[in-house]
Amino acid sequence: MVTVQMEEKGIFDQFKDWYTNRHEYAKAWKEKGGKVMGYFCTYVPEEILYAANILPVRILGSHEPQDVTEPHIFAMFCPFCRDCLAQGLKGRYDYLDGIMIAQSCLHIRQTYTSWDLHIPTDYSYYLPHPMHVQSPQATPYLREELIQFKKSVEDWIDKPITNYDLKRGIEIMNANRRLMNQVYELRKKRNPPVTGLEAMYMVVSSQMTDKHEHNRELESLLQKLSTRDIGDPGERLMIIGSEDDDTEFLAMVEDLGATFVTDDHCTGTRYFQEEVNPSEDLLNAIAERYVKRVPCPSKDWPKRTRLDHIIRMSKEYDVQGAILIQQKFCDPHELDTPAIKEELEKNGIATLFLEFDVTVPIGQFKTRVEAFLEIMREEDLF
Repeated sequence: MVTVQMEEKGIFDQFKDWYTNRHEYAKAWKEKGGKVMGYFCTYVPEEILYAANILPVRILGSHEPQDVTEPHIFAMFCPFCRDCLAQGLKGRYDYLDGIMIAQSCLHIRQTYTSWDLHIPTDYSYYLPHPMHVQSPQATPYLREELIQFKKSVEDWIDKPITNYDLKRGIEIMNANRRLMNQVYELRKKRNPPVTGLEAMYMVVSSQMTDKHEHNRELESLLQKLSTRDIGDPGERLMIIGSEDDDTEFLAMVEDLGATFVTDDHCTGTRYFQEEVNPSEDLLNAIAERYVKRVPCPSKDWPKRTRLDHIIRMSKEYDVQGAILIQQKFCDPHELDTPAIKEELEKNGIATLFLEFDVTVPIGQFKTRVEAFLEIMREEDLF
């Protein structure tokens, strides 16, 4: 059973507070005189936004039932895209000065389009990010698109974005990635000092707070983690799949005596693993990072590169079991999951597949996770 020493329970509280009170944080930040940009996909180049002193805030759902999106988006589209749109229609992101998206899956693109049509904002931008990232033309293509995007932002803020500004934006983002990678390195230890739930609060909060503040908190956290002990981690699990910030689900699994030691999703490692390698052509360097990052399954073709990446991670983190999650009706992940499941099991890693909706049936999932862990424990005895 995972237990956290009483005197250290508070070291992730700031990340949890940022995550829980994301709207209040952004409104307070905006009152200081800055612009806030809502974005729908982690392929959005935040480096350019930070170069322009704009706060990027990822638009996420609330995991609450809703009935306001039906006139605007197909019911057969994934619950995540509908939940995100509902937040806009309900006015919860009314503080945004602008919204943008980088070319992503069909469903979240519909969220962006409906938001742009029906929810007034001062600025909106659709960044045509290449889907065929394995093409040799992908980086030069994206570079040209970033030139247009940078010009659009400059026109909006009525101020040029200099090379100095771009370098600053790159370093802000790289520092955040570097620090979170350092925290994740500690999760490889036999007794990791971080739970999966805590790691989720850390990563998701970075997508909605000023990274200057987030970086300072990460530096403080790393000092405290060197002597932290959460006890026996139990079964070492990996969570894989589509967008997931279902903190209640992670808490439930870890209360059963297992620990998520790593992940592959866009509210986790796929967001921060790779840094920008600065070069003379800064926009090309940014483009290269977003083209060559660990891909979302909507971009992982014609060769599935994520399979080798996931197996490599599972070995580095000594993973014993993997929970594969999928938002209902998520076509890219639905196509991806069978291949990942087969490859994991071929490498001796037990798997459990769960399909998520707007609200998570914790009771039903608890029964299935308990059975999954029990099978793992029985097999470990022989």
